[in-house]
Amino acid sequence: MKIGSIEIENNIALGPMAGVTDLPFRLLCKEQGCGLLYTEMVSAKAILYKNKNTNILLEVNESEHPVAVQLFGSDPDIMAEIGTQVAEGPCDFIDVNMGCPVPKIVNNHEGSYLMTQPKLVEEILTRMVKQIKKPVTIKIRKGFQKNDVQAVEIARIAEYCGVAAITVHGRTREQYYSGKADWDIIRAVKKAVNIPVIGNGDVFSAQDAKQMKEYTGCDGIMIGRAARGNPWIFSQVNAYLKDGTIIKKPSAEEIKKMILKHAQMLIAYKGEYTGVREMRKHIAWYTQGLPHSAELRRRCNEIVSWESLECLIQEKL
Repeated sequence: MKIGSIEIENNIALGPMAGVTDLPFRLLCKEQGCGLLYTEMVSAKAILYKNKNTNILLEVNESEHPVAVQLFGSDPDIMAEIGTQVAEGPCDFIDVNMGCPVPKIVNNHEGSYLMTQPKLVEEILTRMVKQIKKPVTIKIRKGFQKNDVQAVEIARIAEYCGVAAITVHGRTREQYYSGKADWDIIRAVKKAVNIPVIGNGDVFSAQDAKQMKEYTGCDGIMIGRAARGNPWIFSQVNAYLKDGTIIKKPSAEEIKKMILKHAQMLIAYKGEYTGVREMRKHIAWYTQGLPHSAELRRRCNEIVSWESLECLIQEKL
């Protein structure tokens, strides 16, 4: 799969997730064979006003390529200006978030709200593509509400504006992450445009990935929630798509090693105080379904240091 002039090693992408896809987690997914990485979404306005919290969100490691910085916003001038600024950095392309369903974002006329504003979308993308020297891509949803499906219209506008690729999440904003993802809309978008289409929604296994690709004809597959606590899913999907090889789920020992490695990376990156506290949610995801995991998750909310984290994991896994 190629996005603009950028060759993607394989067609499996890690979906951008706020509070999840930070640099350490992206690197773990890359090690497991993820072909395309996205940062957490970053506010274009926050960058414009030099909010210090955006700095860490924009950091990219040389081991990550290809990687996209995902921006959100609704002002065409700001999106073009900040997109140009960010593209001068080490990222490979700029992705525009048009799918976030969170009320705070939508009420500010950003994220999935843009699905309801085709003229504004055209203005934003026209300016961004014209000014930014790297490929511009977008991530959209099926539509805003159940009976208000705009994905095909927005995709055609994006292609007309010169966007290099489109990711389609098969749910409406109204659904958030509930219900079933509609793969038919991904297939419809693929038929409507001639640029790469990445499918997103309800890919929880290697078999799901193959089914999505075969059913929709999509060029790439984006994995989001299924990667939380499970970076191995990328190696599993790659092997299965390549020749049908089924890689077993990781053992408890492998999970233990990954948790400790992830924690060390996170602490090195964000410091012990923040890193340990952020690892609590990751530990819950890594250990879901394991014996005695409920007790472990309860106790992990009490960890405050690397020492207490390591002791808990060694004791319970």
